[in-house]
Amino acid sequence: MSRKHTISCVLLVTIVNKGVARKVVKASKEAGAEGGTTIIARGTATRHMQRLLGIPLELEKELILTIIEKNKLASVLETVTCSAGLDKPGAGIALILNIKQLAGICHVCVFSEIMEGGRIVNDNKPRYDLIVTIVNKDDAELVVESAKKAGAEGGTVLTGRGTGIHEQAKLFGITIEPEKEIVLTLISREKTEEVLEAIVKEANLDKPGKGIAFVLEVQQVAGINHLRQ
Repeated sequence: MSRKHTISCVLLVTIVNKGVARKVVKASKEAGAEGGTTIIARGTATRHMQRLLGIPLELEKELILTIIEKNKLASVLETVTCSAGLDKPGAGIALILNIKQLAGICHVCVFSEIMEGGRIVNDNKPRYDLIVTIVNKDDAELVVESAKKAGAEGGTVLTGRGTGIHEQAKLFGITIEPEKEIVLTLISREKTEEVLEAIVKEANLDKPGKGIAFVLEVQQVAGINHLRQ
């Protein structure tokens, strides 16, 4: 066993209905977090779908990214769960991810984790994975549907921009960075391989320029009462 430098912070990802993020950020700061970043997204889970004139509407969501010191995690998570009502079905979800590297907030994190074989030693194995898929604009629905067919309950779609070497184009000599869609899919650990394989196949991620997908281990999760624990 060897000691290597890593960080003692985690990433809290909270997905709530539109208009709730400000309340969540305020509560998390009062519990010890230094702040958060909010992103507008949309939900795709069937249970949350509504209709207007027979047309399905996707409810707007807010996604909050919060960096938290591990010794403040329990307090912040409890406060966020309470402030957003995550213990109630349909209110939202929160999940915690280990961070391997972090830059820009050195005053927050302490470098002291024990690592073995290049991996952080963790006796409490997570029960969920987060599949992050980045694809070209308008391909998110393809990812979501393929994931659902493989056993996922839905996903959250974000909008971004790409800078990959295969995606750049030029207009009047000016480099254009095309829009991207980021799909976050929370999945039970035993379904991860099947869902990931389905996403790769249906979204043609094995071809250049089509996109990328990666899996993050989820350390802790709240707000998914309808899933089997």
